[in-house]
Amino acid sequence: MLEKTPETTVNDTAHPFDRATQVTAVGGRWRGTASEDYFAFVGPFGGATAATMLRAIMVQPECAGDPLSVTVNLCAPVARGTFDLTVRLIKATRSTQHWMVELLQDDGVAAFMTAVFAVRRPSWSHQPATMPEAPPFDEAKPLPDSGIAAWVRQYQFRFVEGAPGYGNTPHDVPASAYSRMWLSDTTPRRIDFLSLLSMSDTFFARIFHVRGTIVPIGTVSMTTVFHADAADLAADDTTMVLGAADANIFTRASATRPASCGARAGVCSRPPRRWFISRPENRLSG
Repeated sequence: MLEKTPETTVNDTAHPFDRATQVTAVGGRWRGTASEDYFAFVGPFGGATAATMLRAIMVQPECAGDPLSVTVNLCAPVARGTFDLTVRLIKATRSTQHWMVELLQDDGVAAFMTAVFAVRRPSWSHQPATMPEAPPFDEAKPLPDSGIAAWVRQYQFRFVEGAPGYGNTPHDVPASAYSRMWLSDTTPRRIDFLSLLSMSDTFFARIFHVRGTIVPIGTVSMTTVFHADAADLAADDTTMVLGAADANIFTRASATRPASCGARAGVCSRPPRRWFISRPENRLSG
């Protein structure tokens, strides 16, 4: 079952991620603040925004089960300052709950999320997918601070394959979109549903890798499917995950990218074997 977040507000000694994603009840809505620590090019990092919206569901007293699938649509850049969140339970069954969250700023919708929560029960299982090979976390070199955006400094990227190498001129021939990396918070934090959702958006845009240069781009829609439940995350008790990302198509100023993250229970120095999440994503480039 879902481990409810016990507090809706945090103090100054809390982890930067928890400060960035905190919500408070104000006038029948929930309120958050766009954190400067997680800012990107023109607004806050989409992963932090998505995690804030998911937290707003998790603090609801009627919330039951674990998040199963989350889709967030980022309609417009979230501006600096506060924003309001409206949370609605659309439908509940014996095993599932369907939620919707709208992020409102300046009387308009900047983002909205649909989420399915489920009470997981033992069932027949089959996992043909296998985790990719990787050296231990400590043997992979961390990516130097590139200074691209504030949110990048909140994470430690240790690439195993497909490390970024960006220049001012695009490649003559498109390079591979595939990359594999260890990922953790710069200030270690135990992996939970909120951090996993945010981490699912940390893979640098595949077009950067393919073209070898940075172009204006933003996440428009992303879906994250959780294959782990609260008991799995508690058993792993890890602060790092191994992630892999690729891209299927680049066309008409958009791209679709599948990605996945996982870890090995309790042993972070070995290659991981448990899938935590998988997700497709749509991005638009300018």
